[in-house]
Amino acid sequence: MLKNYLKVAFRNLIRNKGFTAINISGLAIGMASAILILLWIQNEISYDRFHVKEDRLYEVWTNDIVDGALQSGFNTPQLMGPAIKQDYPEVENSARISWNNSLLFSYKDKMLKANGSWVDPAFLDMFSFPLIKGNPQKLLNDPFSLVLTEKMAKKLFGEEEALGKIVKIDNANNLTVTGILKDLPNDTQFDFEYLTSSAFLQSKGYFDADWTDVSIRTFVLLKPHTSLPEMNGKLKNIIVKYSGQRAKTTAFLYPLSELRLYSEFENGKAVGGRIATVRIFATIAAIILLIACINFMNLSTAKSEKRAREVGIRKVVGALKRYLVGQFLGESIMIAFASGIIAFSIVQCSLPTFNELTGKRLSIDYHDIFMWLAALGFILFTGILAGSYPAFFISASKPVMVLKGITKRANALVTPRKVLVVLQFTFAIALVICTLVVKRQINFASGRKAGYDKNNLIYVFLEGDVPKNYQQIKNELLGSGTALAVNQTFAPLTQNWSSGFGLTWQNQEPNNPITFNRSTTDGNLVKTAGLQLLEGRDIDIDHYPSDSTGCLINESASKVIGKKHIIGQNIFDDPTTWHVVGVVKDFILESPYQPIRPMIFKGPKAGRNVLNIRFNESRSTAMNLDAAEKIFKRYNPSYPFEYHFIDEEYKNKFNDEVLTGKLASLFAGLTIFISCLGLLGLATYMAENRIKEIGVRKVLGASVSSIITLLSKDFVKLVMISILIASPIAWLAMNKWLQSYNYRIGINWSVFVLAGMTAIAIAVISVSFQAIKAAIANPVKSLRSE
Repeated sequence: MLKNYLKVAFRNLIRNKGFTAINISGLAIGMASAILILLWIQNEISYDRFHVKEDRLYEVWTNDIVDGALQSGFNTPQLMGPAIKQDYPEVENSARISWNNSLLFSYKDKMLKANGSWVDPAFLDMFSFPLIKGNPQKLLNDPFSLVLTEKMAKKLFGEEEALGKIVKIDNANNLTVTGILKDLPNDTQFDFEYLTSSAFLQSKGYFDADWTDVSIRTFVLLKPHTSLPEMNGKLKNIIVKYSGQRAKTTAFLYPLSELRLYSEFENGKAVGGRIATVRIFATIAAIILLIACINFMNLSTAKSEKRAREVGIRKVVGALKRYLVGQFLGESIMIAFASGIIAFSIVQCSLPTFNELTGKRLSIDYHDIFMWLAALGFILFTGILAGSYPAFFISASKPVMVLKGITKRANALVTPRKVLVVLQFTFAIALVICTLVVKRQINFASGRKAGYDKNNLIYVFLEGDVPKNYQQIKNELLGSGTALAVNQTFAPLTQNWSSGFGLTWQNQEPNNPITFNRSTTDGNLVKTAGLQLLEGRDIDIDHYPSDSTGCLINESASKVIGKKHIIGQNIFDDPTTWHVVGVVKDFILESPYQPIRPMIFKGPKAGRNVLNIRFNESRSTAMNLDAAEKIFKRYNPSYPFEYHFIDEEYKNKFNDEVLTGKLASLFAGLTIFISCLGLLGLATYMAENRIKEIGVRKVLGASVSSIITLLSKDFVKLVMISILIASPIAWLAMNKWLQSYNYRIGINWSVFVLAGMTAIAIAVISVSFQAIKAAIANPVKSLRSE
């Protein structure tokens, strides 16, 4: 019997080549799209889950009161890690990690730059980054030790043995390679090519002993069976305890496993984060697969009349319903297997492009037995889902009715097929609306005024001999016409490297410390950055020597301080008193979607790390870069000339939203395409079934346009119903999504009109091809064929 069923199924597929091709291609595209999304989702949810002690690892976060609400962040004081380990017996270990630093590595005649961090020695014991070479007990205990990734070791030493080699860092300090780590996986939040020891910074006196300066990340490993709520209760006031101030900054532990997906907080509570994007794309994957399955259902039920006699005869000779259901499910599973093979081929071919789009390194491990089991389950699930309704629909035919030629009315007001078409296009149109809203939100945020001039502005790090030769470099850049303005700051204008709540001023409200973003400048900041000066002047040490302790503040800081005459007011930030010389208009330093924090730029007495250059816009960028490179090579020959464009870094702030928009556009397009494949198949079947009617109408004088309208109008009606259903659903989903942004668009009615008109146009085009073909056919042949 099984052999007979397989033979019948194969013959049916061959006999209906067009429908088979549409079914297989539609399912294949849907399955391939779903697989790509599922690979992306699997990568997102697996971040840092590979650490052996993952369930006991936590990051220290803080809550500050900003504008009357709690604002959460993971910047902590440098002294916090050791204090936590010392004060709380529940803590097994703690480790700090700095933000990435770019250092120059020299070995023999080879010199190259690499990004990495300093960490406490306990870091590599707490986290499970696989060690290839080295003693795990002594990796970073020595202040002059260095751990490299496998890729970094190969870049620096080639095929030489790296362990034990001495490397010069920034042409100043010799460090010894004590360990080689396996290259970091693509599902970790950490990103480093090297690690140095915190003991090295301590030996050089670089550590900041100020509890009010929050500038690094701190992780802790709790002992087994430690209660997190109890631990958070004890840890809450550690900053208040050590800062010696009546601070309102509190601390808490947040699980490492939730950092990737649940790092967005409102008023001190986790409210989501990237998990929203993951859920959106999980929904899209389900929708695409469902739409592909609906195609199969529609085409299978459309052909049911041709299969009905076969079912009737089988029932008359004694076939049970469960065997018939099994036969039709078998056919759908056969198609699903064929589609699955094609889908995995599509995925394999498109993965490089998809990885480039998403910035990931996704792959399919064909050596993993669980992957094959998952693939088999996915194909079986798709086949059963696609074939379930047709199987029960066709097997439910009554043999007496079928053999008499009595079938269900296809032109009934509501039929399962019409419901499925409406459902299919409802999903597709909702996706199109959502995509349009996402793109408009991105455009709105990127169009928000940054508050400074991003164009023709670059920065380089103060490294090597640049600090001591800064004045000569500045003079040559300006004298050669390469630059219009040059200055130094603590951090790039697109990044916040330091925040603190230790700033005080006269008549400050007691018990209400305010967290400030902090940077520095040696002067000329307004001209170099293109800031708008609202009050006072820029820092100018040449004309005003006292400006060494002068400062600039932004508009938000001026409002917080609340002085009518802010110029000349003193701001104390231990151990220095700074006097305000100017107020600049607020500019976007961090997220373009969030409110702007109070900010202070301290004067030349404070340290600096970055050199900013505003190029001469009357010359080409290539010419300016070439001239700048020659100047830097002359005064800093040991270092490559590495520069960063401010406008490009500003664009990177929108990376997540842009990626969401691109992926949504891609899969919305595929959804529409799959839906149109189904419409094409249904239109083909309808034209075949009505070929006699069309022939008679043509003989009686019907025009080509009237026949096209006849075959298209029913589909257009269904699409219009889909628009009416999809619009409120999409509005609700997007309105909720937009609530996570402080700066957001309103959802305009034009979005729904554009999506609806697009869907109708695409549907008409899809159906018209077959409708025109039927309308221009020779009626004599049509009638004779009947």
